Amino acid sequence: MTGKVGIVGVGHAKFGKRTDATIRELAHEAVEPALEDAGISVDDIDASVIGVAGDEFAAQGSPAAVIHDYVGMGNKPAFRVEAACATGSAGIRTGWSLIKAGLAEVVLVIGAETMTHVGTPMATELMARAGDTRWEYPFGITFPGFYALMATAHMHEFGTTREQLSMVSVKNHMYGAMNPYAHLQRVVTLEEAMRSVMICYPLNLYDCCLISDGAAAAILANEQRAKKISDTPVWLIGLGAASDAMMISERPTLTGLTATKVAAEKAYRMAGITPDDVDVAVVHDCFTIAEIMAYEDLGFCGKGGGGKFIEEEQSYIGGKVPINVDGGLKSKGHPIGATGVSMTVEITKQLRGEAGKRQVSGAEVGLSHNIGETGQYCFVHVYAR
Repeated sequence: MTGKVGIVGVGHAKFGKRTDATIRELAHEAVEPALEDAGISVDDIDASVIGVAGDEFAAQGSPAAVIHDYVGMGNKPAFRVEAACATGSAGIRTGWSLIKAGLAEVVLVIGAETMTHVGTPMATELMARAGDTRWEYPFGITFPGFYALMATAHMHEFGTTREQLSMVSVKNHMYGAMNPYAHLQRVVTLEEAMRSVMICYPLNLYDCCLISDGAAAAILANEQRAKKISDTPVWLIGLGAASDAMMISERPTLTGLTATKVAAEKAYRMAGITPDDVDVAVVHDCFTIAEIMAYEDLGFCGKGGGGKFIEEEQSYIGGKVPINVDGGLKSKGHPIGATGVSMTVEITKQLRGEAGKRQVSGAEVGLSHNIGETGQYCFVHVYAR
């Protein structure tokens, strides 16, 4: 196995309703700044790993092949990954694995998705099929419904409140308003978040993430190449992955995700750190309850303490662990294939001190947490400056 794997270049397309660009053009919009950031060309890259979650969303069979060709990778090997909403992080892990195996020295990882063109009803339908199509999807449950079950269970067991859920939204919109790549760059008041239309009790409009188009890119390199390419590589020092029961009715609890706990333990062990060592994190806030559960499952607070954690502003800059200061999925948007790579872009910029108004001062260790489906896929990555 090779030595360390570093991130030497990152790029990000604007998230939003991108009627001006196809999926291949969005990918190019992310890849170009990543190459410029690294100071290299596609000729210096050995392979691509491309995460696209849905052919239906892309309106293209094998969309990774189209993207690989469009960004100029020619006859170099291309790999497509899919892990639902965790597709992007699966791509980062796959790129890391190719390098660690000695099969490549420099790998371009792209995450991309176009979702808005199908409309909200069809997007909801397509994502609902990620539930068990024998015992869940046919009975009408959607992803707001899955997470509403988790929210009501958490509220019942730990006294978590509707107001605490909305506080997550307020925080993430505050930071998203500072992020030029975010879909919804708009501050939301607590009153506005609390009063928004109910989607699936207890989750209302501002508890649910956006359906978005977008792309992000990261260039990974082995230790020797990374040090030649960049003066400030960000090292991937811990990776953890785990899964949960496909059907949530078969899980022992709805108040947390076992996959997150297991993946986090693996990542912390590999990195040689504890949750107290994390300076900045991005977590999977597809719904506000998901962020509250992530606080607990990642070890940033005790079980049942997630509501108090946000209420006391411990996940703000200046708190115990600044979390989702890019706006998270809630404000930045959630083009499902791109989200995990976007998380890597954010942590890389934070550790390089390039996050502008959202910068966490002195951040040296970062963490990304990406969930696919309702926990059937989970990837936790730890990064160091």
